[in-house]
Amino acid sequence: MQAITHLAMLLSTIAAVDARAQAPVPHHSESTAAKIARAMRAAGPAIGRNATIDDIDGTVLRPGSNGWTCKPGLSATDSSPICNDSVWVRFWAAYDAKAPFRTDRPGVGYMLAGDAGPGSNTDPYAEKQAPGDVWVREGPHVMVILPDTSQLAGVSTDPNNGGPYVMWKGTPYAHVMVPVGPRPKER
Repeated sequence: MQAITHLAMLLSTIAAVDARAQAPVPHHSESTAAKIARAMRAAGPAIGRNATIDDIDGTVLRPGSNGWTCKPGLSATDSSPICNDSVWVRFWAAYDAKAPFRTDRPGVGYMLAGDAGPGSNTDPYAEKQAPGDVWVREGPHVMVILPDTSQLAGVSTDPNNGGPYVMWKGTPYAHVMVPVGPRPKER
């Protein structure tokens, strides 16, 4: 638990220096250069500069050399850029396939421009809010996945606690969300 807290604090500090939240833009009629620029906003410049940039459909827009993969969004309706290490690339593939996910090492993902949300903090596939379910639209954040989900014991699941929290606890997709900037105002 203490190691997770220290890791979360470190990641918060690093990411906060580089957080550059910007409003999402639509994918349609967007140039390759614009998609690449948006994808690079997901993480700090040191990562984005040499990351592979994939379009939302997986088409490589620009090959990279540092093991990171950034996207201009997660779907045609989501323009929130994301940048992932190899663990998170596998995580999203499992999530998309609704398949179990396991890893033998920690993984880090960045969404320094925030996410499109809102979404359920408890059910990874919820399409609408169920009674009692907490939904959240997060601002700039870092995501951390651990190989042993028992290490998440004691980490809050409350996205309104003012610090890191566990999203999707009790599922194969449980991970720590580390907010590094303010949430967007509700529309």
